[in-house]
Amino acid sequence: MSGRADGSATTTHMGTAEWGLLIVLSGLWGGSFFFYKVLVAAMPPFTVVFGRVAIAALVLNMVLIVRREAMPHDPRTWGAFMVMGLLNNVIPFSLIVFGETRITSGLASILNATTPMFAALVAHALTANEKLTGPKIAGVVVGFVGVAVLVGPDSLKDLGGGDLPGKLAVVLASLSYGFASVFGRRFSGLAPMMVATGQVTASTLIALPLFLLVDRPWTLPLPSVGLWSALLGLAVPSTAIAYMLFFRILARAGATNVTLVTLLVPVSAVLLGAWALGEPLSPQVFAGMALIALGLACIDGRPLRWFRGSLKAA
Repeated sequence: MSGRADGSATTTHMGTAEWGLLIVLSGLWGGSFFFYKVLVAAMPPFTVVFGRVAIAALVLNMVLIVRREAMPHDPRTWGAFMVMGLLNNVIPFSLIVFGETRITSGLASILNATTPMFAALVAHALTANEKLTGPKIAGVVVGFVGVAVLVGPDSLKDLGGGDLPGKLAVVLASLSYGFASVFGRRFSGLAPMMVATGQVTASTLIALPLFLLVDRPWTLPLPSVGLWSALLGLAVPSTAIAYMLFFRILARAGATNVTLVTLLVPVSAVLLGAWALGEPLSPQVFAGMALIALGLACIDGRPLRWFRGSLKAA
């Protein structure tokens, strides 16, 4: 396994391709909150988490077998996979599933949008080339406000009250994602497919005893066809495919940039609802999207550089 722990081997540039991948990733993860809400109504939390990572691991390992690509075997790499599996899957998935049993999915998506803030702080402290800048801080804050506006006043009202353990669980999940995005930079020498497969396989090994000891699956009723469909939707597009994109973006653009997807996920969820369910798009939705776009533009920096260049040319 190559790449330095401080992430100095990783660039932090977001080009057109990286922004495109980020938008696709937000679409894949946009459905995860919906799938969670369906599943936690009928399944215990660790069953949902184990089902998600186990099916994703099965799919990704089968793809590697078909492609005749072998996973790394050295203990150091698998130790890193285990840490990544904890930080990026087992801990945050479990916390979010627990949180969504106590708070609304809208409020969960707002709190999950704190991930870029935590990632920026962790990257600033632990990396050499992702230091905080004024535009980056402003962009993350504006983007977070945009998510809050997009999700709506009901969820904003719940921010000041409601169930504290549920809210705290989702915030801690976001913090775990922040650490995971920085830790994941050490996999820069491995193909994204390998990293995605390794971390969900490690996550499955970690989640298995929790699934068996806590949820005791032999005492649970068999899932319905609808639940299996939701679990497959959560595991395949929202986990297996999504993590291949996640690690590709992480390798190209760095820890802080890849977590910007959490600002775009609510946009994807709203647009998906409008397209698939005919849900109306209110002025509030467009205002939230505009703020998110402004925040991302601040972080990207190119609009500001273009504006400065135009002034100099004039």
